[in-house]
Formats: sequence, C-alpha cells, structure tokens
Amino acid sequence: MSYGTEERKSSMLMRAGRAAAVFLILVSSLAGAAASTPPFKAAGSVNQVYVTGLAPNQQMSLITPRGETLYTQKADLLGGLLFRDVPQGTGYRVRRSSDGVKSAPLVVHNAAAAPWDPGIYGQTIAPGGYQYLTTRDGTKLALTVHPPTSPAGEPGLPSDTTLPNGPDFLPPYPTLIEYSGYAYADPAGPESGIAVLANLMGFAVVDISMRGMGCSGGAFDFFEPLQNLDGYDIIETIAHQPWVLDHKVGMMGISYGGISQLFTAQLQPPHLEAISPLSVIDATATTLYPGGNLNDGFAVAWAQERQSNARPSGPKSGQPYAWKQIQSGDAVCAANQALHGEAADLHAKIRANDHYNPAVADPLDPVTFVHKINVPTFMACQFEDEQTGGHCPSLVSHFTGTNKKWFTFTNGAHIDSLDPDTYNRWYDFLSLYVAHRAPLVNAAISHVAAPLVYQAAMGLPQSDVVMLPVDPIQAMPTYDLALAAFEKQPTVRVLFDNGAGASPLGDSTPGNPYPGFIGEFSSLPVPGTAAERWYFGPGGTLSDDLPARGGIDQFTWNAKALPPTDFTGGTGGGGLWGNASQWKWNWKQNPKGTALSYLTAPLKTDTTVFGAGAVYVWVRSSTPDVDLLATISEVRPDGKETFVQNGYMRASIRKLSTDTNNIFKQRSTLLNPIPSFLFGDAQPMPAGKFVQIAIPLYYEGHAYRAGSRIRVTIAAPNGTQPIWAFDHTVPGRTANVSIAYSPTRPSFLVLPVIPGFDAPTPLPPCPSLRNEPCRAYVAIENRTATQ
Repeated sequence: MSYGTEERKSSMLMRAGRAAAVFLILVSSLAGAAASTPPFKAAGSVNQVYVTGLAPNQQMSLITPRGETLYTQKADLLGGLLFRDVPQGTGYRVRRSSDGVKSAPLVVHNAAAAPWDPGIYGQTIAPGGYQYLTTRDGTKLALTVHPPTSPAGEPGLPSDTTLPNGPDFLPPYPTLIEYSGYAYADPAGPESGIAVLANLMGFAVVDISMRGMGCSGGAFDFFEPLQNLDGYDIIETIAHQPWVLDHKVGMMGISYGGISQLFTAQLQPPHLEAISPLSVIDATATTLYPGGNLNDGFAVAWAQERQSNARPSGPKSGQPYAWKQIQSGDAVCAANQALHGEAADLHAKIRANDHYNPAVADPLDPVTFVHKINVPTFMACQFEDEQTGGHCPSLVSHFTGTNKKWFTFTNGAHIDSLDPDTYNRWYDFLSLYVAHRAPLVNAAISHVAAPLVYQAAMGLPQSDVVMLPVDPIQAMPTYDLALAAFEKQPTVRVLFDNGAGASPLGDSTPGNPYPGFIGEFSSLPVPGTAAERWYFGPGGTLSDDLPARGGIDQFTWNAKALPPTDFTGGTGGGGLWGNASQWKWNWKQNPKGTALSYLTAPLKTDTTVFGAGAVYVWVRSSTPDVDLLATISEVRPDGKETFVQNGYMRASIRKLSTDTNNIFKQRSTLLNPIPSFLFGDAQPMPAGKFVQIAIPLYYEGHAYRAGSRIRVTIAAPNGTQPIWAFDHTVPGRTANVSIAYSPTRPSFLVLPVIPGFDAPTPLPPCPSLRNEPCRAYVAIENRTATQ
C-alpha cells in the first residue's frame, strides 16, 4: 500500500477547504449573521486550552498565570484552536494578537479522575434516541440510547426476528456503554458496533462517539487522558439516570470498543459495574510496530482512517452520519465541528515513536495499567487476530486488581470473540454482573436469533445455520445458583481447533466457529508449563538434542519475494470471517533461496502448546540491519501444512531488557524474551560476525498431533498474514543472511508445552481451522555455507 502522495495531499487540502466553507456558511445560517471580527470563547481543559469562534488563521497566544507567553498559534479554517501540553494552573488567559483582547482567567486541570463538579452528572439523558452528553470540560458528546425493545440498527434485523418484550424488558434497564472513535452515535446503528446483540440479551445500550469524531465536539487524539476522563464522565452520567437499573452500568464492545473499556476502567468510576472487552490489544507497539517493523497493512491504514474520520464533517469528509445530521438541522453537531480541525497528527506520532519511549508508550499500553481495574472482567481474544494481533493474552497476568476475571482465547479472526461458546459465556457474565439476574431469564431470544446474528456478522451462507450450544449455567433456575456455578469456572479457557468442531446438532461444516475441544486452566502461564526446545541442525532438522557439529545456512533476504498478504478475498464478513467454503487463501511457498526451514521428526505424542514462545538464532547479515520473520507451522502426516503463528524482530533492536522497565513491565524470560526497544540500545549488526537474536513469537494455543512435525521458517517479513503487511522493512534492498548452529552457538525454537495434555479429537480437516491457512507441504532445501 502507498500513502501520502502529493496528489492525494492536494486533493485532501481542497476537500478540507470546501468542508470549511460549507461549515462556516451553515453555522452562519444557524446562528445569524456573523460579525466581521467574531467574539471568541476560551475554556480550560485537561492540560489543554481550547478556543472557538475565531476568524480563520487568526493568531492567538496563551498567556500563563505569570503573564508569560506559553504558545502562539493560528486558528484553523473553522476558527478553532487547541493549545496542548499546558501545565495545570489557574489564571491562564488567551490573547488575540490583532488587538490584545484577552479571555477571562481560565483553569487548566490535571488528569486526575475525580470530577471537577459532580453536578454535571445530574444532566438528563433520555431513555431512548439520539442526544448529547456534556463532559467536565463542557464538550458535548453525541450518543444514541438503544433500549432493549428497540434494538440498534433496527429495521436492519429481519422482519421475523423475535424482539424483547414483557416485564423483563421494561425500565429500569440493565445498561451497557459502547464507546469508541467509530461512528457509534449514528442513529441508524453503530458503525462496527455490537449493541444489537446486547439489546437482544435484554440490555439498554448507550452508543457514544469519542470527542472529535462525528457529531461529538472537541479534537481527536488516540486515547489521550482527556478521552479516558470522558469515559469516566459517561459512566457516571448514565448511571445517574432514573431508567438505569441500580444506578450502575457495564461496558461492552469489540476491538476499538473493547480497548476503550480498559482505558476507562483503569480510572475506577464508582458506578462502573463490570467490563467485557473483546478482541483487544495489550500494547500499541505489538500491533503498530511488531518486532520494530511498521505495520503498514493494518495499523497505519487504521490510523489513516481515524485521521480522515476526525476531519470536520462535510459532503466528502468526516463521518457520513454527522453530515446527515447537520443537513437535517442539528445545530449542536454543526457547532461541534469547530475543533475537529485540531485533531492530533497520528502519522507524525507514529513516525516519532518507532522505539520505546516510556513517557509516550506507557499511557497507551493497557498492559501497564490493567492492574488498576477493580471490577469483574470478561475478556476474549484470538491468537491469529488479523487486525489487533495475537498478543492480548499477555494481559492475563497483569489483571491483579480483581479476582473476578475470566479469559477466553482461541485461534481465529477478529470476529471470533463472538463465537458461540464465547458468546454464551459473555452473555452469562453480563447477566450475572450487570443485570444481576439468572441467565435463564433472557437466554431464549439469543438462541433463537443466533443463526441470523452469525449470518450477518460473519457473512455465512444462508444455508449455514450456526447455533449457540447448550449452556448449563443458562439452565440454573435462580440467580444465586447460576452465579455460584459461573464463579467456579477456571479463570482461563482455550477453544482449541476452532473451526473443526461440531454444531449442537452434531453436524460439522469446516470453518464454522465451533472448537474441536476446550482446555481450562487456573492461570497463564499454565502451572507446570514446560519450555521445550528443538535445536537447529544439519539438513534443516529440528532436534531435541544439541547438534553434534556446527553448520551455517544462508538465504537471500527479500521482502518482495512473496505478495504482501496471504489472502485474496474480502477480510470481513463473507470472506475471512466466513466458513472454509468462502476462504480465499494465497499462502505461497517461499521462492527457492529466499528462506530457511527447519523441521522436527514426527512427534511421538500430542504436543499441546499454550502461551508465548521464541526462536533464538545466531545471525549474520551483509547489511547493518535486517528484519526477520519466523513462521511456526504444523506439517501433518497427510502431507498438508497448517499455519500456526508468526514472530518478528528487527536485528538492530535485539538487546533484551534486563529489568521490568520495558514495554510489558515484566522480566524477560526464555519463553517470553522482551527486547528493550529503546533507541539507546539499538546497535547495527557487526560486519561479518554472528550475533544471537531472539525472535519473540505471538501467543498460540495449538495441539500438534502425534505424527505431525513442527516447522520453523525464517525469511523476510510479508506473505503470511491476511492484512498485516510491511512496506518499510530494512534493508531497502536484498541482503545475504546466514544462520549458524553448533553445540556452543545453538539456534533453537522454544515453545510452552503443557505436559500430558493430549488432544481428545483427531487431526482436523484441512482447511477448517479459523485463520490458520492450510496448504500442501513443500520442502525447502537450505543453502549451506562453509563460513
């Protein structure tokens, strides 16, 4: 993918100018004729001061309480201006450069969670429909309330869908918040939201758009502290409404709407009942810079979309629903565009943070703050998530603030946190900890709607009927019995071989979202986990024993040897998210000489792996730096090869952390090596010499069957993921890369093996495992070197 050409920049500027002109004309018509020098409004916020009502390009200065000029900036085309990074203090003023006119004294606050004025939580929010909520700094956020009797997106549901009704669906409602930078507030239904599912469960859902997006006021930035405080204010305001059950709320959402829960819950809002984040990240870098490689395919493209969404709404800019609202006469939405032009430059932030900078990274990395979350939590993630990546399980050991926590992991795509077995547990959790009622009460509607839900969410064929399995907890007649049964369940659950299981009726369709079998564990790492090593050896072997003699293998590093991605179809519903009949995998073999391969002997017993792992290699490169990709796969007795997981590492940032002051706030271990990623620790590859490099693997939960062989492939990045792709690999040309192995310089694979945990099911069909492509195995003959 290519971004940022001059032609596109010019086009964007022209569109921005047109949008600004439309906005100014509209605001003028709504508010009356504007004065030639419009009055301005200034307000203090959280380490910010914002100004609206300025003339385009009007110059303003921020004056400190001591009378000194802190910043001088110009207003954008909409007359908005935002001063960031302002120290806490009282007595700031904004001064207009043209005539010296100053604002009244302003107060700039810090990011402490406690509200400045709890009275704001007394504002009225209606129990249904589109409206606005005012946060502590006066910003108005757009939202839509979806009561259970009017599900989100209706009439998008099929006409024969059974809708919630009866006394169990009357106010006060058990209520959930769905909060993100997507167009959640759209009255027609939330963009990429899942509110309708909670509505069918009997919950009211408040879909709310983050500041700076759509019809919400303010300027957008990626999870800045102010955005988290907005989440706090949302929780407290909604909880105070008379139509909310017990005056407490929960949070729900997938992806962006899941990640936002972690940021909000760390502030411990008093009236937050529980959270249920799905398909989330553990740290920004594990998605944005895996192993130091910029993820152009997903992360950069995602940031580009958010940057576009944050622009002032117009006919061809911003979020489309906001323009519709403005056209229909929504004066608040129109006025709220004033600061959208002050959105943070996400691309500049990405470029400036290609190494670990604790001051910038830690506030953006859930792994550093989830220990502060003190409410019941249910979380689900996928090992091969094509969007957020498979590093979410690292959060488990950091969730120390609550003992009511349950985690479900599986192989699969981004959507698979909604798979039937996970859906059941998610519903049970929300029923018990937010609605405080037995799951039996409303389970029937979800079960009836399930086939329609999965056909819509995953794009499955109309003939493919996916159902929810029988859930014993949903048969418990009382709340107390159901709660006791739920809380006896182990903390960690893995749905193995997802895509190869049978439906509740006993039939099996390859790729349908049912697990082959389920493993349950008290924690992660699983107690008793063994770090099992397989050593590189002559002839591309992987052995339990160190090689008797040394050797060197070499390959031509070429980031363009394979297509950027390995999937040619749509990566959403009806494609990657569908069943095996809808998949269009293009997982190609590495061209001769562009990769090295190492293979175990056939396994004597089942080898079940759950957790992180690594490939340790002694590397020499003809270039000062090189990006390495490790691919782990299972070579089956039937001659097929199944993808399992990847690991990434840029050679120059190979130094491992020696303490807990790193991205994951934990010590580096054999199974989980953690590079420091610090700029000061970066070192070029020594010319002509071998150095040891640890390639950390993303998490996996996979049962390698007896008779199969485990394969490690080392190559340049690209060609092994449906969306992730790397346009900025190093070097920018080909390179000669060698890997050495010997008794004194061992190169090896290490995986977290659960001893004695055998797979109770046979080898799954190929293809069937969700987001684990399967192809015919082709051997790679390693090219050897004499020195």
